Amino acid sequence: MKVNLKCFADLAERFDCDYRESKPIDITEGATVSHVLEQSGIPENDVRIVFVNGQVTRSNQLLSHGDRVTLVPATGGM
Repeated sequence: MKVNLKCFADLAERFDCDYRESKPIDITEGATVSHVLEQSGIPENDVRIVFVNGQVTRSNQLLSHGDRVTLVPATGGM
């Protein structure tokens, strides 16, 4: 199954994802946001906020085909 990944700020600069256009990621059934992070090489500690389909969630969120995963790093005083 596929999910769509977007990254903001320095995550977009450091990893192969961007905020302008989502990147399709192939994942297995039962995968979580943590699996997407691992597969994309993004350290979980570098992510401050996770959105799935526009809703704030945690990295243990189970994903479904077509979900939109958006990652925001800690910036400024966050």
